[in-house]
Amino acid sequence: MQEVITIRVPSGTRQKLEARARAEKLTLSQYVRRALDAEELLAAFEAARADLVPQARSRDIYTDEDVFRIVS
Repeated sequence: MQEVITIRVPSGTRQKLEARARAEKLTLSQYVRRALDAEELLAAFEAARADLVPQARSRDIYTDEDVFRIVS
């Protein structure tokens, strides 16, 4: 089941979004859903990073090279 939401955007924003959606051959709704999904994924990544970075730092892991050294 889907739900409907209504949002207000600054003047001109709808036209910009519609142009981007057309460029990707998507409807405006599809484009906005994708953007919302991407934002949620980014937020989950940032939350995981916030949890994991302190753990890595406590093990002297600061760079990709540190990780490669451990897994190699």
